[in-house]
Amino acid sequence: MGAEGRAGRDERGEDERAEAAVLAGDEAAFAHLAGRYRHELRVHCYRMLGSFADAEDVVQEALLRAWRNRAGFEGRGTFRAWLYRIATRACLDALAGPARNREIAVAVDSTGVPKRSAPAEVTWLQPYPDALLDLAAPDGDGPEAAAIARETVELAFLAAIQHLPPQQRAVLILRDVVGLPAAETAGMLEVSVAAVKSALQRARATLREQLPERRTDWGRGATGPTEAERALLQRFVDASRAADVTALAALLRADVRQTMPPAHLVFDGRAAVIGMWRAALEGEQAWGDWFAVPLAVNRQPAVANYVRRPGAPTYTAVNIDVLRVADGLIAEITTFAPDLLPALGLASVLTPAEVEDASTW
Repeated sequence: MGAEGRAGRDERGEDERAEAAVLAGDEAAFAHLAGRYRHELRVHCYRMLGSFADAEDVVQEALLRAWRNRAGFEGRGTFRAWLYRIATRACLDALAGPARNREIAVAVDSTGVPKRSAPAEVTWLQPYPDALLDLAAPDGDGPEAAAIARETVELAFLAAIQHLPPQQRAVLILRDVVGLPAAETAGMLEVSVAAVKSALQRARATLREQLPERRTDWGRGATGPTEAERALLQRFVDASRAADVTALAALLRADVRQTMPPAHLVFDGRAAVIGMWRAALEGEQAWGDWFAVPLAVNRQPAVANYVRRPGAPTYTAVNIDVLRVADGLIAEITTFAPDLLPALGLASVLTPAEVEDASTW
């Protein structure tokens, strides 16, 4: 047996010993074993719920359920699969509960005319920091690597699957993302294999309707933004800091779309987007001095935008813009409230000295 085979056998032996300790009520053993899957499960819950904050809450609830019901793990499957079952059920319970309003909104443009846009219609959608995605599959190998595949954490995919009924969403994620067999998925959801196959067929059909055209052109694996995308992001950051509307316009496709999920607003086309930006960046109505910080979320380039209002001593976070790039230009911008900046390692307020130090980022 080769070294790789021995390593796999040793790892499985270690898992079996840890699983036995969990069944015996060893809380430390449970915390260690569950901790190996926590980040992966959080990404799973994020896909199910579309909200980073909700995913954090639900994965904690799922692990608490797992500890309380540890006797239910009988060793017939893997500990990972057992945790996925509990996490999926916790997500379905959360989706069925009254705590959060998860009604798909009617997206509108700036004049109030209805516009179809999956991201804008999902008002609870939130970005997910790349640094935390990396923790879900630190070595980029093994079955957990699917948890961070770029095409299944990009915002367009996340928004599209929120349009699915919860059961269909669970089936699609477990089958097409996690890669579980139909029989195992059926067991997790306590439905028949035929029901799983039917739900998957309907979910895939809905997904094709919701996803942007040419989707396969921009799904590029799990490594995050490409070199070209990072270069484009830097140009976007430089133009934003300079409040250079002409330079910003040159980075946008003619058919660019900007969506704002919290406000379910849509701005269609370069003229509409630049018109909205111009009011904030130029002239007497300009908000103030702007500063942009490059970010990486959902395996996409992004920026955090700050502004120092006239007479104000500090720069205050305004929003987070996540970019989708196609054909070397920005094809879509999804704009979020700045609530998640602490999870991204950024403050909500920056002093002029901090801005000066950050100008080299």
